Amino acid sequence: MTDASVSDSFASQPDDVRIIRALQIAPRASFTAMASALGLTESAVNRRYRRLCAEGVIRVAGVVNPGALGQSRWLVRLRCRPGSVTAIADALAQRDDVNWVAVSAAGCEITCATQSRTREQREDLLGQRLPRTAAVLDINAFAMLRQFMGGRGHYWAALRGALSAEEETLLGSDGSPFTEAPVVARDPVHLTADDEKILDALGADGRAGLTDLAAAADSTPGRVSRRLHALLLSRVVQIDVEIAAAALGYHTRANLWLRVHPSAVKTFGRALAQEPEIAFVAAVSGPYNLHAVAHCRDLDELFEFTSDRIGSMPGLQTMEVSPVLRHIKQAGTLLSDGRLTERSRRSRSQPP
Repeated sequence: MTDASVSDSFASQPDDVRIIRALQIAPRASFTAMASALGLTESAVNRRYRRLCAEGVIRVAGVVNPGALGQSRWLVRLRCRPGSVTAIADALAQRDDVNWVAVSAAGCEITCATQSRTREQREDLLGQRLPRTAAVLDINAFAMLRQFMGGRGHYWAALRGALSAEEETLLGSDGSPFTEAPVVARDPVHLTADDEKILDALGADGRAGLTDLAAAADSTPGRVSRRLHALLLSRVVQIDVEIAAAALGYHTRANLWLRVHPSAVKTFGRALAQEPEIAFVAAVSGPYNLHAVAHCRDLDELFEFTSDRIGSMPGLQTMEVSPVLRHIKQAGTLLSDGRLTERSRRSRSQPP
């Protein structure tokens, strides 16, 4: 339930946190622009950014949104036989159509999120491979119906105040980059072969320059710039700043499964998204109508947060708090001992 190893070896400094916040606001801003806004030298920003990446504290990557391509997103809870969880969870984490994997419930439950780019991929995983896995005792899959916080929007409220309003304005901030919208686009975008090459390059490095993106797509920087703008505008891709929360002192994370009165789902979800501890919240199908992920400094803070603040919110009927024992993957990035490591590379056709 804790990730002490990364914070034991990494001591974040105030300027590190300021740089992380700057990246959340403008993930593709140049080091020159960040240095100017933060009152630091360009070399200092460059050096600290490289260190944060090398230490596995942050990773900037382009994350594809399957909803913009017309595909639904699902959360899955698997109950497994004792002793089998690690192998199944690690295999799921290697799939590029699974972008979030965590082990909880005393090591007998896996929670994962699918990011299937086609209906066939989703049906293969949820309808064929997982049900046929002998060590899986029970499967519950929940369709995501509305996302209130997540992706670039997880912008993480815990870092609010790291920069002044003036500094955020200099970086181009115009409020939260995440706006509530339907999970699946009614008019899906159809990607070209060049789009796929741009997305692959951004998946490896969300800060890749236009020259590098143009080389990857065998195009020109001008054409790539225009296409990247269109892909961002249509929400096909978001430039996400992934953070190893333990490095900033948040050692305890938990899955929250909430049932609220149907008339309060929107209000409750929007209110929950404003809480500093919340990194993700969405309305889902099934017996629970809201799912959230919370980051807290320790179990006591998790208890106070869930019992006092969430527990007093109007409309709440029941809540299950499931502390995470091991976080294996987030937004497509693998973790090891609480550190961000690398993108998974196995084909999405591999078995779980």
